[in-house]
Amino acid sequence: MHPLYSYIRPLLFRLPPERAHALTLTLLRLAGRLPPLGAGLRALLAAPSHPVQVLGLDFPNPIGLAAGYDKDGLAWRGLACLGFGHIEVGSVTPRSQPGNPPPRLFRLPEDRALINRMGFPGQGANFVRQQLAGRRPPGLVLGVNLGKNKDTPLENAVLDYLSLLHTFAPSADYLTINVSSPNTEGLRDLQARQQLGQLLSALSQERDSLTAIQGRHTPLLVKLSPDLSDAQLDDALQVILDTGMQGVIATNTTIDRPTLTSALASETGGLSGAPLRARSTQMVRRIYQLTGGKLPIIGAGGVMDAASAQEKLQAGASLIQVYTGLVYAGPGLVRSILKAF
Repeated sequence: MHPLYSYIRPLLFRLPPERAHALTLTLLRLAGRLPPLGAGLRALLAAPSHPVQVLGLDFPNPIGLAAGYDKDGLAWRGLACLGFGHIEVGSVTPRSQPGNPPPRLFRLPEDRALINRMGFPGQGANFVRQQLAGRRPPGLVLGVNLGKNKDTPLENAVLDYLSLLHTFAPSADYLTINVSSPNTEGLRDLQARQQLGQLLSALSQERDSLTAIQGRHTPLLVKLSPDLSDAQLDDALQVILDTGMQGVIATNTTIDRPTLTSALASETGGLSGAPLRARSTQMVRRIYQLTGGKLPIIGAGGVMDAASAQEKLQAGASLIQVYTGLVYAGPGLVRSILKAF
């Protein structure tokens, strides 16, 4: 943890989690808009370069910010000042929606964890597209995480994803198909073999058509749940390979509750942070083994420090994403991980 954050974190933790998050995003948005402030952050948090080439893209380093932190693309330029090699905004839905009623975000400091049941709140695709236009921080890889609207019937979900593909393929470096959030009713059913096959086949065909028109290929990734059984994971991976997806993100949050000490452990929603570390690493390792290392993996879940990041890479991940680790370790997390490489 950066020494400065050790003083700031207790103040932030006195605020309700969602309010503290909104305040942080506001400050980071300012850093992205005011060059002197952004330059100061970059100088303070400067980290060694560790370039890696994955998905046909050049990443300045393997550490990225997971979707969910900057849902509406408000602060990604400021977040880039923290040293991330890539940032994934979203999840974005075609139309704006409020998400689930608050309270919907909970800190579990005793467990170094969060529980969220946000439900894809956001301003919608057109708003986010506008936030992504214009200046791009040098070298940064930008991804967009795609989700369906809550009121879109599951049988029509493909229409939401196709709409989002058209909106963001021209501007994003890669797109992630989110079929694994536990906070939109029925969404995780799309991971089943038949449903996933229909969805990804349609997206793959449409992406190829866009590539022919635009002359620009946008990699498609699929974000998977840590709660899949071995058989379900095998099925999902076979579909992902058969439909020509470029990679997977392992994993989303879990609805399982391992042994936790916090009084908030019984809150419903997706659990993230340190308690997810072993499960997500195990899934990264299994995906790597099942695919013979041919399918790029972004490891996410319980990356709280350099050791947990290295663990994901050793299990077979090519890239890492953090979210909850940033809440607990602060803005120096990327620098501390990269310095340990």
